Amino acid sequence: MSLDSNPSYAAPEDWRAYSGVLSRRVFAFLVDYLFIGLLWIPAAVVVFFLGILTLGLGWLLYPILFFVVAALYFGMSVGGASQATPGMRMMGIAMIRLDGRKIDFVTAIAHLALFWILNSVLTPLVLLAGLFIERSRLVHDLLLGTAAVRTY
Repeated sequence: MSLDSNPSYAAPEDWRAYSGVLSRRVFAFLVDYLFIGLLWIPAAVVVFFLGILTLGLGWLLYPILFFVVAALYFGMSVGGASQATPGMRMMGIAMIRLDGRKIDFVTAIAHLALFWILNSVLTPLVLLAGLFIERSRLVHDLLLGTAAVRTY
């Protein structure tokens, strides 16, 4: 595995790449969770039939099913080629790593997990931090070395 930075993924220095990112992230969040809710329905049906096949053991997946669907959704989309979820692409933003490497599946899952953990502890402060930190980064972005940038 090569650790050299790809210039096309390097964090832009221009302030315009980060203007309006925070509000776009909020709307992207709402769109993405709508999609996750829609994906949860067929997953729940699959788990239902899995529970029948396993004599009820498969139904133990229901309490964590939303988290599994969301983790796969974010891991495959943010960790994919576009470096953005469908909601982020609709809002014209993408995630980047400040070290210039692409976000992989594990980093995308860690980003989501840190968001959930920090949001449950610091609910309003998670978004307020973006108003005061450079590049409109949130607390979990600081911890992972990521940032959201505009794509258009």
